[in-house]
Amino acid sequence: MKLTFLGTGTSMGVPVAGGFGSEIPTGDVRDVRWRTSAWIQTNESSILIDAGPEFRLQSLRSGIKRVDYLLITHEHTDHVGGLDDLRSYNYVQNQAIPVVTTPTCKESIERRFYYMFGPNKTPGSVDLDITTSVNPFWFKDCRITPLPVMHGTLEVYGYRINDLAYITDSNYISEETFELIKGCKVLVLNALRWEPEHPTHFTIPEAVEMVKKSGIPEAYFVHMNSYVHHAEISKRLPPNIKLAFDMQTVHI
Repeated sequence: MKLTFLGTGTSMGVPVAGGFGSEIPTGDVRDVRWRTSAWIQTNESSILIDAGPEFRLQSLRSGIKRVDYLLITHEHTDHVGGLDDLRSYNYVQNQAIPVVTTPTCKESIERRFYYMFGPNKTPGSVDLDITTSVNPFWFKDCRITPLPVMHGTLEVYGYRINDLAYITDSNYISEETFELIKGCKVLVLNALRWEPEHPTHFTIPEAVEMVKKSGIPEAYFVHMNSYVHHAEISKRLPPNIKLAFDMQTVHI
């Protein structure tokens, strides 16, 4: 199984439009981060996790030819803003794209992208088949388990896909969800910044503690802001934990 990080940045991306605060470009390409998203490839499956505002560009630079399944973590725009750009996959695949997400995200998508659904669906608009089950299921050669976690007061889904656990936009993982990821080989986890604490995201030190608690031997951090400089922060991390960067690939 191959994991490609399509983007590893926060909701505003890195660098932020117009500049923000006192961020200073480092010249390191790893510090340019599009909105967080991932692509999973197996022998039989091409699975997308989230479709943010840069999805069209992400799909072109990574060469995504099929989207067999879409896993959406939650309804914030940096995770669903690119849904319109799935149209071309509908045309080529000639079928609706199956989607799993949370109940609140399903409601939000159907309200905000109303023209994609119902009897008045706009011809040619994206065709999605959305379900909200939390039960594990098989899709071709992938066993997929939704992982409920908290993003402040909002429940979002991470996902376990075979031996990969992918959790973004969270600041609380329950004991039940830790049980669901037990035995994974790789953990992807959000880590917004070094400090201070944040009401809806893990900081990097908090994320390190979550990795230790999980017992998963290899971890990658995503959803990092512009003040996280790859070369500098990497030196502070345990050897089994790395900052992910856009277009990085990991084989699991």
